[in-house]
Amino acid sequence: MRTTLIRSFVILVLCVMVLSIGVAAQAPPQGGGAGGGQGRGGGGGRGPAGPAFTVTSSAWPDGDVVPMKYAGRGGNMSPAFEFNWVQGGNPAMPPATLMSYAIILHDIENAPRGGQPDTLHWMIWDIPGTAKGIPEGLPMGDLPDGSHQTTTNVGRGAYFGPGAGPGPYHHYVFEFYALDTKLNLPATATRPEVLAAMEGHFVGKAAFVGRFHG
Repeated sequence: MRTTLIRSFVILVLCVMVLSIGVAAQAPPQGGGAGGGQGRGGGGGRGPAGPAFTVTSSAWPDGDVVPMKYAGRGGNMSPAFEFNWVQGGNPAMPPATLMSYAIILHDIENAPRGGQPDTLHWMIWDIPGTAKGIPEGLPMGDLPDGSHQTTTNVGRGAYFGPGAGPGPYHHYVFEFYALDTKLNLPATATRPEVLAAMEGHFVGKAAFVGRFHG
C-alpha cells in the first residue's frame, strides 16, 4: 500500500513538471516583439515612439507671470519661442512628414461669449515646417514666410497680449501644433475653421502657459 502511494506521488510530480514546461514554452516573449522594442503606449511590435515636440521661450518661464512687455496692457509684443524635437531626452530631427506649425493663444478663464468657449487672443498658422521657432515682436498681418495671423475676438490681424484686469490671475495658454500639411486658409479664418482644417494632420503638439492680471 505504501509503495503504491509513493508511486502515485512521483507520477503526480512528473505530470506537474511536464505541464509547467509546456506553459513556459508557450508564453509570449518579453519586450513585445523582435529585438525587444516597445511601441507607444506600451503596445508591442509597433517600433519605437517618434520624437516629441516641445517649446521653450526666453520671455518667461513656462507657467510664470507674463511681463508687461508682452501684455496687451503693456508693450503688446509677441514673445519669441523655440521649437524643439526630442527623443529619449536627446535632440532629434522632426518627423519627415512635418509641413507647418500653428499657434493658438487663448485666455482659458474668461466665460464663453459670442459663440466662443473663451477669449481668443491670437492665431498664426502656416509657419513653415523648417522654422526653428518664431522671433519676438512679429509685425501685423501676413508674414513674408507665408504665415497668416489673426485675432478674431478683437478684430486684429496680429498678436494681442494678456489683458486681464485686477483680481485673480488669468491663465493664457499658447497651444502649438505641428502638422503634416499647410492649412492654406485666409487671415479671415475663424478658430473653428482653423481647428477643422488641422483635424487629422497632427504630428506633434505642445503648450506654454503664462499668468497675468492687471
